[in-house]
Amino acid sequence: MPELVFFSGTMDCGKSTLALQIGHNRSARGLQGVIFTRDDRAGEGKLSSRLGLVTEAVEADENMDLYAYLVAQLSQGGRADYVIVDEAQFLAPAQIDQLARVVDDLEMDVFAFGITTDFRTRLFPGSQRLVELADRMEQLQVEALCWCGARATHNARTVDGEMVVEGAQVVVGDVNRPAGEVGYEVLCRRHHRRRATAASAQAAALSPDVLPVSSA
Repeated sequence: MPELVFFSGTMDCGKSTLALQIGHNRSARGLQGVIFTRDDRAGEGKLSSRLGLVTEAVEADENMDLYAYLVAQLSQGGRADYVIVDEAQFLAPAQIDQLARVVDDLEMDVFAFGITTDFRTRLFPGSQRLVELADRMEQLQVEALCWCGARATHNARTVDGEMVVEGAQVVVGDVNRPAGEVGYEVLCRRHHRRRATAASAQAAALSPDVLPVSSA
């Protein structure tokens, strides 16, 4: 039976890489898929991974009806055996409903990839709707790590290496951005709560001791 599957995890855990691998495996068996994405780091209409792999995709803007797009493609003699959606957290809840309809009415597997929570630890609306509707959820097994070495569970937004907790929910950026730019970092819950980024931890380690050390 076709399924709506939600693959979730923090940034840096290989979601886009897995999306590309799933597409490759199916195309190698003669299947044809449609890839949707939204606000990819590589630019409009791209699905990219941090390993340097990039493929063409359909940019799913906020007004796009994903179900209608696929119906139109099939009506015009096109083919679609499955659907891959990357950056699914950025989709509107109504678009997630459309993906569920693709599974039920067009009988296609839909593989959606995204992060569940934003830099404020709040659910993205698209991810929330996927949790509500998905036939199956898969937590990616490649663990991203906090700077301290613990498993990273939260996404942090940074500016000049400092964690920020206010601002628009969606601001396109990536990990390891130059200072001064909006960037993102994955942290364990402990250091997310303390707003302790890798940059701030390094600064603390380099600062002088607060209490003098006596040689006596």
